[in-house]
Amino acid sequence: MIEVEVVYALPDRQLRYAVRRPAPLTVRAAIEACGVLRDAPEIDLATGKVGVFGKAVGLDAVLASGDRVEIYRPLVADPKEARRRRVSEARRPR
Repeated sequence: MIEVEVVYALPDRQLRYAVRRPAPLTVRAAIEACGVLRDAPEIDLATGKVGVFGKAVGLDAVLASGDRVEIYRPLVADPKEARRRRVSEARRPR
């Protein structure tokens, strides 16, 4: 049996699920088995990104016991553009 954790972070809360299934267990199978798609219907596996311990992986990646599957939300703003905006505001005379 493979035991993994599936997590999905929202701005106001974090959803965490424990999954225990027979090997081999893929990322997609763990996500579908845990119930996060029911609790967070905005998740779109066709376009969304997932990872294991912060490293991006595909939905067909095989998991090992103890892995943490992370479902990432889309970026709200481009990080480079957001930094440029902050620097520009900081340089503005007050």
